[in-house]
Amino acid sequence: MRTDWPGAIARHVILLTTAALVSVPFVWMVSLSVKSPGEIFRGSFSLLPRHWNLVENYGRALTASPLPKFMLNGVGICLAILVLQILVCAPAAYALAKLQFKGRNLLFGLVLIGLLIPHQVLALPQFIMGYQLGILNTYAALIFPFIVSPFGIFLMRQFFKTIPDDVVHAARLDGLSEFAIVWRVMVPMALPAIIAFSIFSVVSHWNDLFWPLIAVRSEEMMPPPLGIMTFKNEEAGSDYGPLMAASTLVVAPLIIAFLAAQRWFVEGLTGGAIK
Repeated sequence: MRTDWPGAIARHVILLTTAALVSVPFVWMVSLSVKSPGEIFRGSFSLLPRHWNLVENYGRALTASPLPKFMLNGVGICLAILVLQILVCAPAAYALAKLQFKGRNLLFGLVLIGLLIPHQVLALPQFIMGYQLGILNTYAALIFPFIVSPFGIFLMRQFFKTIPDDVVHAARLDGLSEFAIVWRVMVPMALPAIIAFSIFSVVSHWNDLFWPLIAVRSEEMMPPPLGIMTFKNEEAGSDYGPLMAASTLVVAPLIIAFLAAQRWFVEGLTGGAIK
C-alpha cells in the first residue's frame, strides 16, 4: 500500500499556513485587549504586554457602554432569525426536494439566483419597505428582512435529497401529512444540515454591521457590532484597549459555539454532496 507522503505534507503545510494567516488578526486583537495605551502605540512589536492591562480594559469594555445589553440583543435577534428561517426553509426545501409539481425547477432556479445577490443590494428597497411599514428602529426591522434564506433552502434541499424516497412513502402510508413528514421525519434526519446552517446564520447576523447601521438608531436595540462603535470618539480618538477587549468578548461566543459543533458542521456541509 503506497502512501502519498509528499502530497500529504504539502496539504498540511498549506492548511497550517492558511490557518496561521487567518488566526493572526484574532491573536493580535487579543494581544491589544490586554495592553495599556502606551504599549499599543509603541513602535516595537511585542505579542505579550510588559504590563498587563487586562482588568482595566475588560472592565471598561463592560461598563463604559452597555455591552451585556448589546450581546443580549444579539442573542435574541440571532435566535429569532434562526427559528423563523428554519420554519420557512425546511418546508420549502422539502417541497423542492421531494414533491413533484409544475415550476419546481423554476423555483429552485430563483433560489440559486437569490444566492448570487449580495444582501447589500437589497438594503435600499428593504429600508423603504421598513419605513412604509413603520418598523424602522425596532427589533422587527433587524429580524424580518432575513426570514427567507436562499442558502438555508439550498442546503436543506440538498440534504433532503440524500434521504431515500422510501422513507417519505412509508411516512405517508402511516398517515402523516406533508407538514408532519417535514417536522417529524425530515428535520430530525437532517439535523447535521440544520446545525451547519445554524452556525452560518448566527455568525452572519451576529457580525452584521451594515443593516443595523441603517435600520436602528436607539442604543437600546443595538446588536454587538454596532454597539462596540460607541467606543469611538471623534475628538479624543478611539479607546483601542477597551475596544479590542469588547471585540474579543463579542467574538468569543462564536468561536466556542463553532468548536463545540464542528463535527456536525462538517457533516452537514458534506452530507448534501453525497448521493
